[in-house]
Amino acid sequence: MLKKIKENAVLIGLVFTIAIAVMLIVLSYVGYMNPQIYARMQPYLYDFGIDIMGALVCAALFFGCMKQKGDGTRAFRTLVVLVSGGFAANAVMYFFMGVPEFAKLTFAFALISKLIDLAMIFLFYRYVRETLGFNGKLAELAEKGVPILLAIESIVLLSNIFFPATFFVDDTGAYQATGASVAEDIYLIAVSAVTTILIVKSDSPRNQKAAALTFIFLPLVNYALGMGTFGNGSQYGMVLMSLIIMYCIIFNDKNSKLAATQTELNMATEIQASMLPSIFPAFPNREEFDLYASMDPAKEVGGDFYDFFMIDDDHLGVVIADVSGKGVPAALFMMISKTIIQNYAMLGISASEVLTRANDSLCAQNKMDMFVTVWIGILELSTGKMNCSSAGHEFPAIYRNRTGKFELFKDKHGLVLGGMDGMFYRDYELRFGKGDKIFVYTDGVPEATNANNELFGNDRMVEALNIREANPKEVLAMVRESVDAFDHQFTDLGTGDLLFPCCIKPRDATACVAVLQESECFFC
Repeated sequence: MLKKIKENAVLIGLVFTIAIAVMLIVLSYVGYMNPQIYARMQPYLYDFGIDIMGALVCAALFFGCMKQKGDGTRAFRTLVVLVSGGFAANAVMYFFMGVPEFAKLTFAFALISKLIDLAMIFLFYRYVRETLGFNGKLAELAEKGVPILLAIESIVLLSNIFFPATFFVDDTGAYQATGASVAEDIYLIAVSAVTTILIVKSDSPRNQKAAALTFIFLPLVNYALGMGTFGNGSQYGMVLMSLIIMYCIIFNDKNSKLAATQTELNMATEIQASMLPSIFPAFPNREEFDLYASMDPAKEVGGDFYDFFMIDDDHLGVVIADVSGKGVPAALFMMISKTIIQNYAMLGISASEVLTRANDSLCAQNKMDMFVTVWIGILELSTGKMNCSSAGHEFPAIYRNRTGKFELFKDKHGLVLGGMDGMFYRDYELRFGKGDKIFVYTDGVPEATNANNELFGNDRMVEALNIREANPKEVLAMVRESVDAFDHQFTDLGTGDLLFPCCIKPRDATACVAVLQESECFFC
């Protein structure tokens, strides 16, 4: 249940803000049509009008920031919801205020309004901390102290349920503050003061800091003009105005930077893609084998890669690999790994020797402790023998023409490349006849996960490979279609383009398959 609520939190927030706006419009209509209610609400019509208008603007503002991503977006949307709730609590309180039989209801909404005040200032602190960035000893103290102050102030307010600590609603339904009501403002003043100092000291642009400070100073102006009262409609109106200012300035600035970053990532994606063989048929003059490969990165750039190349006229090199991590660091390590592995493979040495030398080279300059799993096969075209070695990579799937089906070949793994220098790797040999195939892939295929948190797994992958006899390109298409059908409940977790439309967890996926043709040899 909680998982479903979390996944649909943004939609729930939109529905809530719209429902609040509609509810206040209905209340205003009821109050206008009932002379007794209208007469009772006369002193509060100004605040009630602000509540209605504010609720409508909150719904529009929430809709505008629904698709925003990045630091602080969740806190900002929650702030909008809280302000909407503040407008509602005030409006309902005004609606029932002054009616003795509704005294408890008036008290309840007054308490809710004050608790919303506490939550708003806390969410504001979280928002500016995430978007502007705080550092130093004061920031460390605030990180520990603000939640403690919030807890203490909440206890003070909730104690009013049992005895009039800071306020009460009398028998006539009128709101009354006690002599200790100043205690309600201690948390607001303390957190506002600390947050102001942290905002001023942050390294963010001045316009962003000025926009953030409006959240504190606009309500203070209203507090002064309202003769020292928090929690009225105009106060929330000031808070809403501040949120609009922050939305226009902070969000727009960050979106501009995100757009520039996105452009750079798109260029990086193109550069990365250009490094991988992408023209098929890859060797149109070679009729003895066929091959096809594809890559679907979990983010704009990723760490998975494949490669194939002619070492000499009789030897074809095939590599598939998966770098730890995602994004730009993985992509950089991927390009280094690909170049090193291909350079050693072109020397004509064995597959195990290629991995041994590549591992030593990667360990020598691996300050970020990254690693890569690799499977490499060197196919001798004249005989159909493939010299293979694995550095912690997924098991290949082999299709034998005599059996007419794919099966996993559980080879022996060595340690990942970059994990420890001085490692040695083992060779093994595969023999292929006419029509035989090999399917190699990264963990994005078997580890694709559906909405029930079930893995696609190797068994389903092998079933997909055995749907029907197919050429290399069609083999990859069958696997993709099977993963697509695994679960059509697609959830975007905000991590970029995922593997396939059905998958929830972001996984890089690279696969390549080879087939031995009518002549002597094979690949796809």
